[in-house]
Amino acid sequence: MTVWEYLGLGLVLWTVIGIVGTTIAAVRRERQRVREGILALVGAWVLYVAALGIVSGAQPERRVPAGQPVCYGAMCFTVVGVRELPGTPRLVQVTVRIENRSRSSAGRESIRADLRDGQGRLWSASRGVSGNPLDVRVLPGAAVVSQPVFPLPADASVLGLVLEHEGWSTHRLAITDAESLWHRPQVMLLGR
Repeated sequence: MTVWEYLGLGLVLWTVIGIVGTTIAAVRRERQRVREGILALVGAWVLYVAALGIVSGAQPERRVPAGQPVCYGAMCFTVVGVRELPGTPRLVQVTVRIENRSRSSAGRESIRADLRDGQGRLWSASRGVSGNPLDVRVLPGAAVVSQPVFPLPADASVLGLVLEHEGWSTHRLAITDAESLWHRPQVMLLGR
């Protein structure tokens, strides 16, 4: 864990303690302490979210060349190939190597992939034609390949793969994390 993750964890623990203390003060009908507790909790979260926004806004978009891994803990994703499938509509298949660098536990990240072009437009992978999903369970020290397929318009160029955790994740509140709120996405360049 990084310093920023410890800071976020500390804020969550402080919030729990603050809620318990404020609840006790409310039961005792200590209005002044309830007010102070609520103000302290709201103030701490406002400062933290403001710091998160400032740091996220200042971070540049990270562009990862094809062949370089992007890791989430022990799980690493590497673009190892790209090909256009024949026919209409235009379909692009991206080959992603998923590796679990852990030595002790099977890894699985709930990852969603989108393809982004140079104009910032996003396309989701087609369902049912991509083989192994990106969130497949991978044994320690092992690797598998996923091949998501993306339908694209003819004018899409300068393509990059954007990986993000699906749904809510603690990454959203971690300062400096590539997936934190308002952070520019991390893009795995495809060379097309």
